[in-house]
Amino acid sequence: MIGVMAELERSLIVERTQAGMTEARRRGVKFGRKKKLTPAQITKARKLIEAGERVEDLAALRNVGRTSLCRALSV
Repeated sequence: MIGVMAELERSLIVERTQAGMTEARRRGVKFGRKKKLTPAQITKARKLIEAGERVEDLAALRNVGRTSLCRALSV
């Protein structure tokens, strides 16, 4: 009997959470982590790499990892 009540409570929690997230999206709330680099920074990094700069140096300059910079450049 306790298991049935716990399952019911859990389903109610999930339902309320989904309803809250739907309402937040309707209001324009963005979920998830913020981007480390702006589009302008990515464009400038592309130009510098084409000019011969190393990816590692640019990543250190922007205080991001090399992988993060490469991932942003590939998009």
